[in-house]
Amino acid sequence: MTHPAANSILSRRVRDPSAFISGTGIRVMATPLQTDICIIGGGIAGLWLNARLRQRGYHTLLLEADSLGGGQTIRSQGIIHGGTKYALHGSLTQAAEAIAGMPLRWRACLEGDGELDLRGVQVLSQHHYLWSPGSLISKMAGFFASKALRGRVDAVSGEQLPEVFRDPAFRGKVYRLAELVLDVPSLLQRLAELAGDSLLGDRAERFDTPADGGPQRLICASGREIQAQRFVLSAGAGSEALLHSSGIHKPAMQRRPLQMVTVCAANLPPLYAHCLGASPKPRLTVTTHPLTNGEQCWYLGGELAEQGVTSDPQALIQRAASELAELLPWVNLQGARWDTLRIDRAEPAQSGLTRPDSAFVQQQDALLVCWPTKLALAPDLSDQVLDLLQRQALQPGQHPPLPELPHPPLAKPVWEH
Repeated sequence: MTHPAANSILSRRVRDPSAFISGTGIRVMATPLQTDICIIGGGIAGLWLNARLRQRGYHTLLLEADSLGGGQTIRSQGIIHGGTKYALHGSLTQAAEAIAGMPLRWRACLEGDGELDLRGVQVLSQHHYLWSPGSLISKMAGFFASKALRGRVDAVSGEQLPEVFRDPAFRGKVYRLAELVLDVPSLLQRLAELAGDSLLGDRAERFDTPADGGPQRLICASGREIQAQRFVLSAGAGSEALLHSSGIHKPAMQRRPLQMVTVCAANLPPLYAHCLGASPKPRLTVTTHPLTNGEQCWYLGGELAEQGVTSDPQALIQRAASELAELLPWVNLQGARWDTLRIDRAEPAQSGLTRPDSAFVQQQDALLVCWPTKLALAPDLSDQVLDLLQRQALQPGQHPPLPELPHPPLAKPVWEH
């Protein structure tokens, strides 16, 4: 039996006037789809950029092969970083400075006063926190109180403490960061609304430059051909295969994998915080996400996820349980359900597989290859692309209306799986 959603998509395809069925049964597009900007990849980078371009009057088409946000985006913790976690060794880094202004930009959008209207996106926490389970914070107290971090970090105590740290057994220190945590599924839903009719569920196969010098085009798995003034490749890990299939070998991509841990239970207190450890990276990063069954899910990242990438899932779960028992022994985790989740972070290649400091955009003829590197940096990536188009005086063109096209679905929350 065919699912109703599949029927809907099939009916839209049949009504597509630019398609016909060839003698081999393969759908072939008789007329290329034309647009100003074609974006390949419907994660946070592509969706944010698509909305900004449409604001500027550009005709866009965003291609997504699977589900919107279904790669790295839906697996993110939803933290809009301000860079504090990159300064845990006691000084501000280039990465910390590059991302410092992002929380304010996102907050403006959430209030309807920013570059995009994100009113209606659920904010899980207005602040992210940093906590120390003991005396480690004393080494950082002076730096956190310094002029360099003024407005980014505030010490909190008493009633200002998050619920989980109000237990009499807690003996550490807590700092409130000028960062926030978003519900990523509701963010994806809002960006899909802003995309209007520009979404297309199809797989990009290869770029093709005609021998007669005509415009560069994109060939899709369905047989569709897309012509555009510019193509923006923002497909995360999927960018690598498309570049290679098109004979494009630079820029190079790197992967920095993680193995996250999920803990689901009915009575988990909300927690959005980095735990300070002995290294310059957070020992543990925890965010809390609601489940449709009424439970809460703690989503655990930080060094636990980085160092545990090669661990057997059960061994990593045992390590995570030991960490939480040591750090938050008063939280009852009896009966909790544990699981692990792998993330393949795709980024522009760096020396020594280090983390890139900022969003990345590189142009090759009509192709712009992009990686945001962090959820929070999506606005910065769109700035770079828009600046490029402005410098090149690329103007919106006149295009025939698009036929009714199949839309990609929204990704489902990974903790619901």
